[in-house]
Amino acid sequence: MDSVLGFILGGGRGHGLHPLTRYRSTPAVTVAGKYRLIDIPVSNCINSGIRRLYVLTQFLSVSLHRHIANTYKFAPFSGGFVEVLAAQQTNETSDWYRGTADALRQNLRYIQTDSARDVLILSSDGLYRMNYGEMLRTHRDSNADVTFGVVPVRRSEASGLGILKLDENNRLLELVEKPKTPEQLDAVRASPSWLEQRGLADSGKEYLANMGVYLCRRETLLKLLQDQPEAVDLVTQHFARIVRSHHLQGHLFDGYFQDLGSSIRAYFEANLALAGDHPPFNFHSPEGVIYTHMRNLPAARVLASKMEHGLVSEGCVIGEGVQIERACIGQRLRIGRDVVLRDVVLCGADRIETEEEKRLNRELGQPNIGIGDGSVITRAILDKDCRIGRQVRIQGDPQRQDTETAHYVIRDGIVVISRGAIIPDGTVI
Repeated sequence: MDSVLGFILGGGRGHGLHPLTRYRSTPAVTVAGKYRLIDIPVSNCINSGIRRLYVLTQFLSVSLHRHIANTYKFAPFSGGFVEVLAAQQTNETSDWYRGTADALRQNLRYIQTDSARDVLILSSDGLYRMNYGEMLRTHRDSNADVTFGVVPVRRSEASGLGILKLDENNRLLELVEKPKTPEQLDAVRASPSWLEQRGLADSGKEYLANMGVYLCRRETLLKLLQDQPEAVDLVTQHFARIVRSHHLQGHLFDGYFQDLGSSIRAYFEANLALAGDHPPFNFHSPEGVIYTHMRNLPAARVLASKMEHGLVSEGCVIGEGVQIERACIGQRLRIGRDVVLRDVVLCGADRIETEEEKRLNRELGQPNIGIGDGSVITRAILDKDCRIGRQVRIQGDPQRQDTETAHYVIRDGIVVISRGAIIPDGTVI
């Protein structure tokens, strides 16, 4: 694995997760209460033995830079690093990254000067655990120019993803980005014999989705980026163009995979699933721990409350009489007395307020950071450092219309309270 150089694409403006990306980049968004999305690909690389990683980013990247700098440190003589490459003006270009290929092209010198045999390229918004060593074995055994990570999905999911068609030897035949029409979907369905050979005949998953995980021969990637300098997207303008002329291979991944960056609904449902009886993903699996920034926080303290299916992070205090049904609760959050929480994702707080700060809050007539007494919140996401007053009612519902205001957004019937928003006592949303 020392011969593999990793690049993690930090994403664009993060429209899918707005307003969670109003003040941060997509890879910096909280997941499962205490992690960041960037922790998933970085941890997968570390667990796979890949220790040389570049993270390409440009939008609202301060918190991402801070998190990476505080979290991923290697022994000084190991040669390992996780380094952020932000868009910058150079003698060659003064543009922002215009796409995935353009981001790599603007950092071409890091690929040219490295002795790596292969380059691993990853997206930063997937929730999955993968051993890239197995994918590297597929890549080299098949003598491929590019190998795609491929995950089976249902027809209902296929229209929002890049779908691949493979032959009996998993070689790529066709690549269709987000097929919409029934004719397009029928054309890229995996054959019954292919599914049966791989034990997927009765799974209901007849389509093979692009995971956003690519292993490229270093020479092949360099040639693609240099020969077509106007192309900005790696998949649709580079890989799709060479399907016939090069060997593009598929590596089948049969574990849990969820694209959390695609929509508020996907993010919301995936977080709540982690608080269930049988969570689909384990962050502390013996097969590979997901790492994050270590914090010196006390254990969560829960008073006389009722909780069904809750995931509670460190440093939280939950008051008396609180009722919780399906909730993912982030670090340092203060929840008052007699609060009702149903189907909520609470991203927590960046700090714990002092008694002096609480006194000043009273003088200013604003709530403390956290959730005030008697509030009822259902089907909602609260970003970090929200100040929710007493007797507040926040009611999400699948029938509610999409709405956007200065303090909250409604998407797919989910109410998303923006970071640091102040919701006064008695407010109804």
